[in-house]
Amino acid sequence: MILALTLLLGCQLGGEIVSQALHLPVPGPVLGMVFLAILLIARGRLSLELGQAADFLLRHLSLFFVPAAVGVISNGARIAREWWPLSVALVVSTALTITVAALVFQSVERLIARGRR
Repeated sequence: MILALTLLLGCQLGGEIVSQALHLPVPGPVLGMVFLAILLIARGRLSLELGQAADFLLRHLSLFFVPAAVGVISNGARIAREWWPLSVALVVSTALTITVAALVFQSVERLIARGRR
């Protein structure tokens, strides 16, 4: 499992390095997920060890929210001052995410339906 965790963290680190070096507006962990997806597609399968490591991390996912909660608490005064722009950003980003997810679902559903013919 150590090798699998090393691979996961290595992809995240690679994403962070690329994001910082190229001054991209995309967070490093997001690029790391892209790198991991490319590796998995190139490999063609998910190893048992990597699956177990991912399952372990998912079982303890709630622990990853602790730093975010501490950040919210420590920036409470700023959040109180800027509640309106934050609220708009949350509503708009949620609506966009739902819309994009629905459109992607419909597209995939059409592709699958065409494949069955």
